[in-house]
Amino acid sequence: MLQHILSVALVAAPLVASASPISSVAAPDTLGVTTTASIPRATSGNSRPWYRPNHVVLQTGGGLGMVAGGAGFTLKDRLELDILVGYVPEKYAGSALSLASAKLLYSPWTLPIKDKWSVKPLTVGGYFSYTHGTINDEEPNQYTKGYYWFSTDTRIGALLGSRLSYALPPTASGYARNLSAFYELGTNDLYILSYAQNRKSLSPADILVLSLGLKLDI
Repeated sequence: MLQHILSVALVAAPLVASASPISSVAAPDTLGVTTTASIPRATSGNSRPWYRPNHVVLQTGGGLGMVAGGAGFTLKDRLELDILVGYVPEKYAGSALSLASAKLLYSPWTLPIKDKWSVKPLTVGGYFSYTHGTINDEEPNQYTKGYYWFSTDTRIGALLGSRLSYALPPTASGYARNLSAFYELGTNDLYILSYAQNRKSLSPADILVLSLGLKLDI
């Protein structure tokens, strides 16, 4: 019951925040209102070479590894691509797992809160992941053809979450930067299919996974 309540609350929070009237203090950049000077835009790093990441990421959970880290790029002001490498020890998965994943995230609003704090109330996106090291994954002819008709190591999924940011001093190159804490609730193709085939046994909360992480603009 507690898991269900928590899942519903986390899913509803960004949607409610996004639907709430914008206060007179908040000035979302999407409305064309000039934001306060004390909250530098982290996306100002778009002028850097394309191969240079805009931020680094460290997270746990979300189906992308017990711990996962990587770097990300700001494709547009509100669109980001994160590339992560994750790891799950053998103790927790039966075999040591290595995961490579890519997340595409869209955050339509950035709302100043106070001084150097801001929030992205809604982040939506999708991900692709590949897992190496699953048990018996590479033993030929162990199962009859079609027994596992779905991929056991490749997943695609959807994400929804929020992000709280604190403005740090700019880099030596003059790029604005933030340190952000985020959470994301996600699911994947296999979970959704399992739910569709077992709706009497599973609830939507059963197919959601939570990730928590930090993102630092560089």
